[in-house]
Amino acid sequence: MILVLNLNASVDKRYTLQDFVKGEVQRADAVDNTPGGKGLHVANVDTILGENTLVTGWLGGKSGEFIAEHTKDYGIQGDFVPTAGETRSCLAIITADGAQTELLEPGPTITADELAAFRAKYKVLLQEADVVVASGSLPRGVPVNFYAELCRTAHALGKKFLLDTSGARLAAGIAAKPDFIKPNKDEIEALRGRPVKDEAAVVREVQAFLDDGIPLAVVSLGAAGSIAGCAEGLFRVTVPHIECRNPVGSGDSFVAGAAAGFARQLPLTDLLRLAAACGTANAMEEESGFVRRETVEALLPQITVTRL
Repeated sequence: MILVLNLNASVDKRYTLQDFVKGEVQRADAVDNTPGGKGLHVANVDTILGENTLVTGWLGGKSGEFIAEHTKDYGIQGDFVPTAGETRSCLAIITADGAQTELLEPGPTITADELAAFRAKYKVLLQEADVVVASGSLPRGVPVNFYAELCRTAHALGKKFLLDTSGARLAAGIAAKPDFIKPNKDEIEALRGRPVKDEAAVVREVQAFLDDGIPLAVVSLGAAGSIAGCAEGLFRVTVPHIECRNPVGSGDSFVAGAAAGFARQLPLTDLLRLAAACGTANAMEEESGFVRRETVEALLPQITVTRL
C-alpha cells in the first residue's frame, strides 16, 4: 500500500475572471471548489494508476467534511484524524491573460492531543504500507521536524519514505535521509542559499543531495525534463514536447509516479520513466493532480533516461 500524508489539506477555490483590480468589486465568471493539497494530488494519481493507496492527515470543520466526502467521490481511500480547527481554503484567481494569483491560508492550529492522535494513527497505518509519501506544508502547532520524525519511524519498520516539501521542513527532513526528494530550483536556492542558474548547477546540487545520504534526488527542468541522481550515477530524464494545458500538479504527479515505481519495485530507469510520464500527463489536462492512465502508458515509450 502507498500511504500518503496530506497534513495541511485545503479546499481549493478557483475563481476565473477577466481581470483582477486591487480595491474594486470583482465578479467571477466561474468558480470551482475541489479537495486540495499536494498529498491529495498524489493519492488521486496513484489511485488512477491502480495502486492500493490511502491518504491521511487532519481534517476539521465544514471544509474538512467537504474534503472527506469528495475524496470518496474520487475513489480515494481516506482515514483522517479530526481537528477542532477549520481546515483551510486556498484561493486561485485566474485572469484572462493567463496569470494566476494564489492566496494560501495557513491552516488550523493542531493541539498536543491531536498531534498524539495522529502519531497513533500513523503507526497503525504503517503496518500495511510499503511506501509513504509526505507532501506539502504543515499546519500550525506541528513541529518543523515532524516529517523527519515520521521518516525515521517508517525506516524503523523497513518502509520507503518519499518527501516533497520545502524550506525548514525540507532541511529538517533531509537529516532523516528520506528515500526520495524532488525540490525545484527555487526550493534549492532557499535551502542552500546559493543560486542555481544553469544545468551544471543543477547537477552539482543533485550530487550534493547524494552526498547528504539521499538515495534518490530529482530536480525538475520543466519542459526539458529533469536531472536525477542515485548510487548508480546521474541521469537525464527527457520528456516529449506536448501541448501544456495546466502545469499545476505536475510535480505532485511526478511524485505519485515515483511512489508507484517504488511500490512496484521497478528498476531505477523504469521508475523515473513512470514518474516523468505522470508529470507530463498531468500537464496535458485542465484539472490539477489528475492523469489519464492511457495517456501515461502512451507517454512511457517516449521518455528517455540517459546516464550523464
